[in-house]
Amino acid sequence: MPPMGWRMLLLVLAAVVCLWPMVRLASMAVVDWSGAGQSAAAQVLVQRATWQALWHSLVTSTGGMLVSLVLGGSFALLVTLTNVRAKALWVFGLMLPMMIPPQVTALAWLQMTGPSSALLQALGMAPPLGSPQPLYSAAGIALLLGVQHAALVYLAVRTSLLAIPADLVEAAQQAGAGRMRVLADVVWPLARRGLAAGAMLAFVSGLGNFGIPALLGIPASYYVLPTLIYQKMASLGATMLPQVAILSVMTGVIALLGVWLQQWLQQSGGYRLLGHVGKPLQWSLGKARPLAEAVLLVVLVVVLVAPMLALLAASLVPALGVRLNWDNMGLSAYAEMLLSQRVTWRAAGNSLLLSVLAAVVLVALCLPLAWWMARRPSRGLRWLEGVLELPYAVPGVVLAVACILAFARPFPWWDWGLYGSLWLILVAYLARFWIVALRPLLSAMHDVDPALEEAAQLAGANPRQRLSHILAPLLAPACWAAGLLVFLTALNELTVSALLWSAGKETLGVLIFNFNESGETVLASAVSVLIVLFVVLAMLALAWLGRKLPRGAIPWRN
Repeated sequence: MPPMGWRMLLLVLAAVVCLWPMVRLASMAVVDWSGAGQSAAAQVLVQRATWQALWHSLVTSTGGMLVSLVLGGSFALLVTLTNVRAKALWVFGLMLPMMIPPQVTALAWLQMTGPSSALLQALGMAPPLGSPQPLYSAAGIALLLGVQHAALVYLAVRTSLLAIPADLVEAAQQAGAGRMRVLADVVWPLARRGLAAGAMLAFVSGLGNFGIPALLGIPASYYVLPTLIYQKMASLGATMLPQVAILSVMTGVIALLGVWLQQWLQQSGGYRLLGHVGKPLQWSLGKARPLAEAVLLVVLVVVLVAPMLALLAASLVPALGVRLNWDNMGLSAYAEMLLSQRVTWRAAGNSLLLSVLAAVVLVALCLPLAWWMARRPSRGLRWLEGVLELPYAVPGVVLAVACILAFARPFPWWDWGLYGSLWLILVAYLARFWIVALRPLLSAMHDVDPALEEAAQLAGANPRQRLSHILAPLLAPACWAAGLLVFLTALNELTVSALLWSAGKETLGVLIFNFNESGETVLASAVSVLIVLFVVLAMLALAWLGRKLPRGAIPWRN
């Protein structure tokens, strides 16, 4: 068992990093609301822009949820319940957009559509110059949110489908039911909770997404709650922080309601399977299998391959809007980015430093914490797990505002504050990704036989020796997987750092956003291409590690 000092350290860190910012945000909103005179809350709630941004958030999040349901649900049915080949390839292709930074996804789709697309111009398919960009709209935002979060629906539906035993379906077929009847009367009742839970996950993720609405909505003056908060933060003013706090609480409450509904859908109601589940269902498609595989291939080409090719094409032209051909194709953008733009190396160094520190610190904290939760479960630890989940459940912009409010002022015992430094971004990363690191380690810890520790204890090993010599080697693959997950998500993060960065403290996500905002789209595309290559390599490493981990350690592992 972790020594008392470790347990106290874990509890104090969880309270300071994960709970205190949320309490500070809520207290500012409550104090402002109950204050005398015209409060910031009253000013915000009477502004038309607030309710318009709320409506826009609900519209785009709901639209993105519907797109995710179609994509993720269809992939789950075909990949999980049928005998299509190359399942790992289809799952990898569906998961990749979720791991790519949202601003990169938006930039790639922008380069695939509209009159300035280098790829469409090279193919002779570009619309006439002066034509509007179709993605600068609510429909464009919803489409990309749906693509970005389709994997969440896939994971939720796949979990429900894997629980359907083959003998249950065989019994229905022997009773004379056809496949459509089986889908309607057997598969649907057992899978609908997973579908509903995945839908709520996609909705909440869309509600807190900043990168896609920022790149597609701000040029069209179509603001959602995260981009409105960003705009308020940039405007400064005496009432800026209270107004931002009210907007953040509003966004967080909606997101938490969605998370609560998602958890309720997964835990209550529906049907329960009694007895042995048996072998998972696997339908043979027969002659229709090539057609099903062709459909999966076309979908991945449209939502993944084509946008990435357009992004690559945009990085090879000398300027935005120039037709791509053999004469003007070159690597000048990469040379400019790597050799002339000092900000590129600074942002890359900041992102690498923050991501590595977050991964190492969180794995070190979660290793004893996972043991504590697996071996000594209690109501208090369940509450602690809920505290760790809170910063991940709320939108990133809400967490960023909460961290500003909690850590902007200097510490009482130290005349130095975190605001404007990389350390504030690191604190926000620790809060946001703590639960990401804990999940793989907790899953692996449940699969470690306690008898090994008991034998070591009988041989005289103390808790530190049991942790370092018994558990650490057995959990090494899970530690690497947890560290890679944190490193990958932190490296590509934008929503939190967009509000916390300052001059000289840029991250890669902020760099892409700033390049695009300043009209340096070719440079932004070049940076994005390199990030996508890195994400692919990191996901391949996770897939390799997944073979050595128990089921559940890597969310998308079959």
